[in-house]
Amino acid sequence: MSMRIRLSTAMLGVALSICFAAAPAKAQKQETESHVVTSDELGKQAAQPAETREANEYAIRHLLSSDAGHKALQSAKVDYQRVDKAIGQLSDEEVAKLADRSRQAESDFAAGAISAKTLAYIILVVVVIVVIVVIARAV
Repeated sequence: MSMRIRLSTAMLGVALSICFAAAPAKAQKQETESHVVTSDELGKQAAQPAETREANEYAIRHLLSSDAGHKALQSAKVDYQRVDKAIGQLSDEEVAKLADRSRQAESDFAAGAISAKTLAYIILVVVVIVVIVVIARAV
C-alpha cells in the first residue's frame, strides 16, 4: 500500500506542477489579449500631430495661393516661394494659430462678412507674421 501512496503522491505532484506551470502562461496570454491600447491605436496617435500640422500648413498655403493672396503678395513685393519655405520653419503652435486665422478669414470672406480689401490686409498680416518669426529664429 505504501507503493500506491507514493505513486498517488507522485502523480498528484506532477498534476499540480502542470497546473501551476500552465496558470502563468494562461494569465500572460489573457494579458496580451486585453491591452488597454492596441499598437494600431498607438500608431494612429503618433501620426496625428504630423497630420494636424500638414492640415494647418495647407490652410495657410491655401489662403496665400488664392487670387487675393497672390495680389496681396504682389502688392507687398513678397515672393510666394519664400513665404512657403518660411511656413515650414514655424513651430506647430505658430502654424496652428496662423491656420486658424487663415480659415476664419476665408470663411468670413466667403460669407461676405469681410471685403476683398480686408482679406488682402489679413493675408499681409499673415505674411508679416511668418517673416518676422523666421527672421527672429535666424538671429
